[in-house]
Amino acid sequence: MSLHDVEQTRDTQGALRNEPVQARSTARLTALLDAAAAVVDEIGFERLTTAMVAEGAGASIGTVYRYFPDRIAVLQALAARNLHRVLERVTTEMMDEKHGDWQSALSAAFEIFVEAYRTEAGFRGLRVGDVLDLRPAHQERTFNSIVSDRLLDGLISRFGFADGPDIRFTFETAMEVSDSLATRAFARDPHGDDAFLVAGREVVFSMLAKEFDPIVPAP
Repeated sequence: MSLHDVEQTRDTQGALRNEPVQARSTARLTALLDAAAAVVDEIGFERLTTAMVAEGAGASIGTVYRYFPDRIAVLQALAARNLHRVLERVTTEMMDEKHGDWQSALSAAFEIFVEAYRTEAGFRGLRVGDVLDLRPAHQERTFNSIVSDRLLDGLISRFGFADGPDIRFTFETAMEVSDSLATRAFARDPHGDDAFLVAGREVVFSMLAKEFDPIVPAP
């Protein structure tokens, strides 16, 4: 497991008291984060405690504090892991040549996020950390902004769209709408309410069509 790729989004390594440098330490950290994810799935991130993490990982409370100063640091590290895993999959999928247009590539990206909601432990409750955004108010970039930029960067690289502040704003707005509807879809149903998921995709595609689809002159 590597957390270095998400340092730009959250100083996760700064939250760790000891960065693991050996396989045993890495495995121990993985077990702690897996235990935290299980707690988040069961009772929500708000009620997670370091004692629960220790018990779930079969470790002592001292082991938890060896890596994390408090429960917030545990959640930050788990959110960073979620973000890293999802963005790694999304980037790989969007660059696949089997996707001949932006709709296909973005649909595949959405499916990865939906699958993470359904199967990635801790993701439905914590997502990529946007529900636990503790950064100072003057730092404007949110976790959703980071995800939006990564998705748009992939589309620009793959299909050669022109970049610029307007398309960035439109795309991020569309992603916020999609995130809201996805959150609603999984609020009561761990599998996700398909009606809200479909609606989210349709709204996003409608918002982006004017930016990405070529304008065909009238005959």
